[in-house]
Amino acid sequence: MNEIPHPIIPKNRQQTAISSQGMRKLRVGLGGSTRQGNLTPLPMLTSLPNWKSRASSPAEVAALVKNGDTLFIHGAAATPTSLIEALCQRHDLEGVRLYHMHTNGPAPFAEPDRAQEFRSVSLFTGAPLRAAIADGRADYVPIFLSDIPGLFLSGQVKLDVAFLQLSPPDHNGLCSLGTSCDSAKAASETARIIVAEINEQMPRTHGNNVVPLSRVHAYIATNRPLHGHHVSVESPVEGRIGELIADLVEDGSTLQMGIGGIPDAALARMGKKHDLGIHTEMFSDRIVDLVEAGAITNRLKVVGQGRIITSFINGSQRLFDFVDDNPLVNFYPCDWTNDTSVIRKNPKVVAINSAIQIDLTGQVCADSIGDRIYSGIGGQMDFIRGAALSRGGKPIIALPSQASGGKVSRIAPHLNPGAGVVTTRGHVHWVITEYGVVNLHGRSLRERGEALISIAHPDFRPELRRDLANIRHFPVAG
Repeated sequence: MNEIPHPIIPKNRQQTAISSQGMRKLRVGLGGSTRQGNLTPLPMLTSLPNWKSRASSPAEVAALVKNGDTLFIHGAAATPTSLIEALCQRHDLEGVRLYHMHTNGPAPFAEPDRAQEFRSVSLFTGAPLRAAIADGRADYVPIFLSDIPGLFLSGQVKLDVAFLQLSPPDHNGLCSLGTSCDSAKAASETARIIVAEINEQMPRTHGNNVVPLSRVHAYIATNRPLHGHHVSVESPVEGRIGELIADLVEDGSTLQMGIGGIPDAALARMGKKHDLGIHTEMFSDRIVDLVEAGAITNRLKVVGQGRIITSFINGSQRLFDFVDDNPLVNFYPCDWTNDTSVIRKNPKVVAINSAIQIDLTGQVCADSIGDRIYSGIGGQMDFIRGAALSRGGKPIIALPSQASGGKVSRIAPHLNPGAGVVTTRGHVHWVITEYGVVNLHGRSLRERGEALISIAHPDFRPELRRDLANIRHFPVAG
């Protein structure tokens, strides 16, 4: 049975049906009294090809942000850089809080001299914000990806303004969230003021990711390339790990993967698989290769049969072209894509996730290097648990055996001080390095330690054996 929510109206959200009458209803209240004054909603356009004539200047839309506002910023390839630049051209603001996931491109709001004006709050972070978080100029919230929309939908975080990047409106006056639905859908439903960059190069995507133009208070019109991410050259270690992962993937599996060298290497070795399906929080270019090779059919899935299900994408122009007006790729909010009760319905879910470090009991750190925040919790635990509950599922943690040019073992007796546990030792199953594959599920602490040492780099195994013997007070097999 094919189970999937309505492409516009999700089961767990109350939203007006999008009809001509509903469009008029959605306009009601948008022009109500707010701290910004009486805002006039955008009128219904008699000719949607004329939408560009209604666009405002960047300075005009940035002026809608006031002191003390809480603002949402769209992320990944959908980062509305033009709106961010316009906002940061202002120097008259104080105490504006910016909630966002990983953003692509510059983050001028996080510069040291803007600390009194802007406070970034990362729900998942990346390179642009790492230094600011480490220096105390920005904040990080450890949270499951599946829980982020609830922050906005519940009112725990009350959004004054949402900065979104949208595709141009269709003949019904409907824009899409393009490459990133994730938590942006909840922001578009709950923020009092919607400010958009409507980019002619933003793909129109399908799924529960519609934003009516009448919901937008002001927008700018742009025609610029999205921020891209290109596949890197594969290393020998990534290639070996990719081989081991691919060996675990059976025909008919449903895949979840992240972005990076190891997932790319694994996907590159699945071209001869059959009837693979995709239900994931995100994907990149390698999925296009597998679709073109005929390896991905989504035929055996229960949820979204025949379709790729995702929450966002990050990749090259080839990927953006692939999802543009493609009804076989559906974008959904991450509280649905990452819901374990949804994930588990698909057969043979293989969740491929990475780690920074794992200790000899199986505790996985994936978001920090010691105290230094590197990324975020993201959807790792959502899919590790969902895959474990799936019939024939395989939750996988994959990592190189070493770091720092071979000076440090990623398999350690203890996690580094300050390191956060993302996947607990009770949730971990399969662990893979370039030296092998072990399954820790149902194993004792002693058995886990011995198994992990067997896939550590050989240079570190004697020391790890001594550490394990000292910690657990038992002899360890040589």
